[in-house]
Amino acid sequence: MTSQQYTVADVMTRRVVAVLAGADFKEIVTVMRRWKVTAVPVVEGEGRVVGVVSEADLLLKEEFHDHRLGLVEQMRHLDATAKAGSRRAGDLMTSPPVTVAPDASLPAAARLMTVHGVKRLPVVDPHGTIQGIVSRSDLLKVFLRPDEDLATEIRHDVVEPLFPLSAHRIDVHVEAGVATLSGPVRDSALIPVAARLARAVEGVVDVRCELTARAEEPY
Repeated sequence: MTSQQYTVADVMTRRVVAVLAGADFKEIVTVMRRWKVTAVPVVEGEGRVVGVVSEADLLLKEEFHDHRLGLVEQMRHLDATAKAGSRRAGDLMTSPPVTVAPDASLPAAARLMTVHGVKRLPVVDPHGTIQGIVSRSDLLKVFLRPDEDLATEIRHDVVEPLFPLSAHRIDVHVEAGVATLSGPVRDSALIPVAARLARAVEGVVDVRCELTARAEEPY
């Protein structure tokens, strides 16, 4: 009685734009502009991710270009000023990189992005080799699932297992991702369980549970 749980592998972008640690500043800028991305993984060897270079890392060179800092201010901005004076991806990148596994759940990936304040995550295998990239927009793909598919999944994975005797009396309707469950059921204790499981279906925006206990009716 578990709905299909989508993983990062289901929504990630498999075609990844990356640069080598030795890539110079202009090469990185050119790659970002060409592929319309705001950050690129930095890889070495056979694709092992060692860091990420973002627009924010590159803009430090512009920020400190004409601004001479005093000793105290340099100490306060040691990492930033070091990057501002660098030309190679290996020196510009943020390392160690924040990565995620292909089999991680979408909520887990979303939490990683929130905690670390990043907009995308390199997806790596157990050896750290890049498999793809997942962005905030990728995590929202599940909410594009058709309402009909969501209704079918809720009926099959939630309603029928929980209410085998009442399933034919229960209506499942989904509109714009909002699922409404209505109808009489024998066991009122299972009503909140049904609402919770329906809400856990990937792509469901909200659940309106209008199930009622009607044990007196014949089934």
